[in-house]
Amino acid sequence: MLATRTASVGRVLVVEDEVPLARVVASYLEREAFEVEIVGNGVEAIERARESAPTLMVLDLGLPGVDGVEVCRTVRTFSDCYIIMLTARAEEVDKLVGLSVGADDYLTKPFSPRELVARVRAMLRRPRTSLTGAPQEPRTASFGPLSIDFDGREVRLHEELVDLTRTEFDVLAALAEQPHLAFSRHQLITRVWGAGWVGDEHLVDVHIGKVRRKLDDDPTSPVFIRTVRGVGYRMGPGE
Repeated sequence: MLATRTASVGRVLVVEDEVPLARVVASYLEREAFEVEIVGNGVEAIERARESAPTLMVLDLGLPGVDGVEVCRTVRTFSDCYIIMLTARAEEVDKLVGLSVGADDYLTKPFSPRELVARVRAMLRRPRTSLTGAPQEPRTASFGPLSIDFDGREVRLHEELVDLTRTEFDVLAALAEQPHLAFSRHQLITRVWGAGWVGDEHLVDVHIGKVRRKLDDDPTSPVFIRTVRGVGYRMGPGE
């Protein structure tokens, strides 16, 4: 292996029962200094995700026994690691089902390992908190009963904590940091997934829908995330 634990830039759990494909994916990630572990079934994937706390999981949808959707749903109960879903089925419903249980992104087989590596790197480049040493004022915003702590990555609705995945938080934060700007899907993709991301931009709609559900934001009359017809989305006043 080219990557070592000390040189690792992130820990990736590859969950794929097609051994040749899993090895190819692992080799590409290891060349980029990721620490990689491969497992071939859903039960082991859940166990290893709990024990090794990966930074990111590459998860095949069509696993034998416990499939990728169930793995994703279970992992989301104890981990907020990034999850990229792999699917051999091109139907939109498969992609949406995977994302609805907490996946952050997806790739349809066959795919380029280089594209997968680019997606992984784009996710791990997302800023978490301020890295400057100087003390700073907390960055927060409020929209009616909704409060967002950008640096603490915490969202509360009526003082109750809202459980968002990393990507869901990033989408909401992108809108909330510039509440007077209407974002197109492409702009949100660039802000959240990175400028090099390639894929279906309607991925944004799926994550917007998930955030709205968690905020009890009625899509027919939203107060937190508003649809701007012909453009995309913008933050609402919250009331």
